[in-house]
Amino acid sequence: MMVLASASPRRRELLQQIGVPHRIQPADIDETPLAAEAPLDYVVRMALTKARVVAAEVTDTAVLASDTSVIIDGRILGKPENPDHHRQMLQHLSGNTQQVLTAVALVSAAGESHCVVCTDVTFRQLDDALIERYLATGEGNDKAGGYGIQGKGAVLVAAIHGSYSNVVGLPLAETAALLEQHGISYWQSDSQV
Repeated sequence: MMVLASASPRRRELLQQIGVPHRIQPADIDETPLAAEAPLDYVVRMALTKARVVAAEVTDTAVLASDTSVIIDGRILGKPENPDHHRQMLQHLSGNTQQVLTAVALVSAAGESHCVVCTDVTFRQLDDALIERYLATGEGNDKAGGYGIQGKGAVLVAAIHGSYSNVVGLPLAETAALLEQHGISYWQSDSQV
């Protein structure tokens, strides 16, 4: 059984969706970007570090990890720090196109592999009332970019170009390709331990 090095319920659900039996063991790492670190380098470093840390703890099985960041104007938008920061993030995303970058890393007896997927997400124009209503839901408080496309935040999005599952947190086609490279089957079951 594979290990998912993430506490994200969204990643767990996506992995369940493609029938990969797994157990959860989040990685405890410092996720602070390095000075002048490019967003692409950051997500790759985070995904590989998470996978490596957990793989060192569970030497008998494959470990899958990922990291998702929302990028606008070349800057990483992390999770909102407080309601004012959350409001500012949504105001900045309003009417603009962002890039959602996800790096997926897999460490197994076959070695290490990773990939990066980018999806363009365009927000509709958000007025102050809509922003306040969304903030009141609390949905985006723990999400990169401050919104969840798979939930109430779907109404904020005018268009996406690329992988929808990437925006949720785990690009499934690319993850399946990594699993294949390591001899790990998907469509095995609908259960998780």
